[in-house]
Amino acid sequence: MIPPAFEYARPSSVEEAVRTLADAGEDAKVLAGGQSLLPLLRLRLAFPELVVDVGRIPELRGIREDEGTLIIGAMTSHHDVIGDPRVRRHAGLLAAATATVADPAVRHRGTLGGSLAHADPAGDLPAVILALNATLIAEGPAGRRAIPAREFFVDYLQTALRPDELLVEVEIPTTDNWGFHYEKFQRVAQAWAVVGVAALVRRDNGQIAEARIGLTNMGSTPLRAGATEEALVGASAEGAVRRAAEVAADGTHPSSDPSASPEYRAHLARVLTRRAVLSAAGMG
Repeated sequence: MIPPAFEYARPSSVEEAVRTLADAGEDAKVLAGGQSLLPLLRLRLAFPELVVDVGRIPELRGIREDEGTLIIGAMTSHHDVIGDPRVRRHAGLLAAATATVADPAVRHRGTLGGSLAHADPAGDLPAVILALNATLIAEGPAGRRAIPAREFFVDYLQTALRPDELLVEVEIPTTDNWGFHYEKFQRVAQAWAVVGVAALVRRDNGQIAEARIGLTNMGSTPLRAGATEEALVGASAEGAVRRAAEVAADGTHPSSDPSASPEYRAHLARVLTRRAVLSAAGMG
């Protein structure tokens, strides 16, 4: 289908982009890699009066380290995230999950910030960012503000970003000594995850000392499996992990669609959590 008519702006700096968004109000959409917005436009599910293309702003790209924190520019492509040795060393879960996103063509064009700002709960990266305890940095007319990942995702396709704000960076505390694994079930290759599980596990003296479990497509936002995280503390054997995984779907509200019923999604969450944690902990 042909997208609806819209005005187009291509700012060359973050300051100019923020000013453009502020002038447009709620009638503007930000275009990053285009892998989320362009399909919405073509299907006429979005009707912006203005599209603000931030793809030519160099300060939005790049990866750096700063005192135990990995800082990734919002316009950094999935391909660059996967290939960066600092990401693989300090945030291996992000690199592993990003490698499962769609296909190589999408990974070359799609961006980390675009995926997060789109806030599709079926997307792989929002749950990963939640498990990593990341902080998302937005810039608006009043300057920068930090938004914890647990507060960033508000509802289906909705974030805490204000209409005049632009997501500029993602800050990720390093997880060098943690085991990790991303497990997802999809109907066909390159499709959205029916359910996905992002697992981070830190072991001490043969036991799980701390675990973080992010759930993909188990509600209108990415979620943490809090009951399972608590139950995993002290686990040292496969049986304990299996029991902890049985409560992975507690407190979630999975949707029903042609891919799966809520009951089937809850079942998948339990199965995939068990697999992900066992792998992350080196028990599977």
